[in-house]
Amino acid sequence: MPRRSKVLSGTLVASALLLTSIGIGTVAANADTPAASAPSAPARAAHTGHTMAVSTAAAPEDPDGDGYIPANPPVTGVTPSTKEPPHRYFHEFQANCGVSHTAPDDPIVYAQQPGKSHDHTFMGNTTTDAYSTTASLDAGSTTCLAPGDRSGYWMPTMYDGDRPVLPVGPQTIYYKAGVTDYTSVRPFPKGLRYVVASPMQSAQEFRDHPGFVEGWECGDSFFNVDFPTDCPERQDVQVNIRLQAPSCWDGKNLDTPDHKSHMAYPVVNPGTNNNICPADHPVALPMIEFKMAFPVNGDLSRVRLASGASYSFHYDFFNAWDEATLDAMVGHCIVGGLQCDARGYDQTHPEAGAALNEDYELP
Repeated sequence: MPRRSKVLSGTLVASALLLTSIGIGTVAANADTPAASAPSAPARAAHTGHTMAVSTAAAPEDPDGDGYIPANPPVTGVTPSTKEPPHRYFHEFQANCGVSHTAPDDPIVYAQQPGKSHDHTFMGNTTTDAYSTTASLDAGSTTCLAPGDRSGYWMPTMYDGDRPVLPVGPQTIYYKAGVTDYTSVRPFPKGLRYVVASPMQSAQEFRDHPGFVEGWECGDSFFNVDFPTDCPERQDVQVNIRLQAPSCWDGKNLDTPDHKSHMAYPVVNPGTNNNICPADHPVALPMIEFKMAFPVNGDLSRVRLASGASYSFHYDFFNAWDEATLDAMVGHCIVGGLQCDARGYDQTHPEAGAALNEDYELP
């Protein structure tokens, strides 16, 4: 008789276009007790039961309710960089953020509509809920090591049967250069938000997604669209996933009705092997990469996501970094061609120093 998955010890817009957008959710729970709401979708096998309701309210920052949140000021006069700076194998830093709470809310897809989303697991800002705005996040606290990172990060809650499986401890969120000219990458504009991938995607769409890195991993099993069937039941084994976000911005909008169109993935510059931003999304921003570890192993037959099947995995990002802190990290680590930790320190280049002090704050 197969054994159940062993959960390891640990604590822890307004338009019909949303029918085809990427969804997510949140009603804030106590940050000290990450209790998840009961799942709404009972099936794990076929991804046919997940539906998305139409949003019935606009984000508070959407001035006319059309789904567009304009950047103020917009970034103009930028063309995609085709430069080839000195080669650096790394140009990245980490944001290490722990789980704060779970909730069936989503301030991007279902702004001001608590309980309308499937359940999400939230990291970073501890106040994120259906009513979150740039200003409210800016005033909130964070589970990230860097106090200046008050951004909201969230993804569908994982369940083993009816039991939530929440990542334990700080998770790795990479900020990388997605383009060859890493010196052209600039910080996120305050209030930028987007959704990566879709809860409505098919298995093939998930596999073919431009942000797909290694899919679901467990033990020696990699590149899985479905949860791995060969997952050792050992204390040191967890289920992992990595998924990259688009990193090219249109320079005009902090959000769009589908929560995706203002962002794009880099493209190959014709005649080269270099990655550049497309002409209609010319502004190079950091490429976020989620690297999540879920404390579950062994028999994964009862494991599912609140959004449905394994291939419905997606995540959201709502930027609320302190601008000076983010500017320092991007400049020192990405533009500087370093492989930094959450302090902006590269152990292989100690001579470069760190962007932040021992408290992860600007010196």
